[in-house]
Amino acid sequence: MKKQTVIVTGASSGIGLEVARYFLERGDNVVINSQTASKLKDIYNELGAGENLAMVAGDVSKKSTGEALAKIALEKFGSIDVLINNAGIYDNKPFLDVTEEYLDQFLTTNLKGTFFTTQAILPQMIKQKDGVVINVGTPLVDHAIAQSPSTAPISSKGAIHALTLQLAAEFGKDNIRVNTVAPGLIRTPMHDESIDNNAGIHLINRIGEPEEVAQMIHSIAKNSFISGAIINVDGGMGAGHSL
Repeated sequence: MKKQTVIVTGASSGIGLEVARYFLERGDNVVINSQTASKLKDIYNELGAGENLAMVAGDVSKKSTGEALAKIALEKFGSIDVLINNAGIYDNKPFLDVTEEYLDQFLTTNLKGTFFTTQAILPQMIKQKDGVVINVGTPLVDHAIAQSPSTAPISSKGAIHALTLQLAAEFGKDNIRVNTVAPGLIRTPMHDESIDNNAGIHLINRIGEPEEVAQMIHSIAKNSFISGAIINVDGGMGAGHSL
């Protein structure tokens, strides 16, 4: 497979960290991002601090962070082949308790982060006439759960799903593919040990692992005929529950 230069946002833990590791182990160049510089440096060292790894700390909702990611990728590796918009936040709060400030957190990090990082990266992909953007969404956009009141983050993720389709349409002529991976409940540091009590939310009745999401993201990056797709990696959660 062709060696690619891959940018991963939100790479300091969970799915983002595993995605970065997965591409690195398979020989690609990777640029990692996280908002907290000290934490990002720790992950940079954990991943080996090798020649095919670079890092940029910054808030992805600022287009300047995306521009810095593009600059480092081009200076160090000469291309930008894959952008993985993984940085995101999630929380539960009843709809009637949602304030404007609370909603803005999710619109800023999730939607604006994906929107403006992509906007900063796309000019180089257009120049190359090649590239793939992979966003991270959620099956909850199409599969609401009464016991998980999450209108604020789900509104932002629903916008990302819609953005994915529009970008795929607008930039297909430039040989740029845009897709979303929608993970189910995944074992990451944002969850404690009680996460396994929720295994029945998936048809296969277990919690997902970060590497299983990374495998799908890697597959999409390497397959040049997938675009405009929302792909669930959710143990069947989008189809039903195992009660």
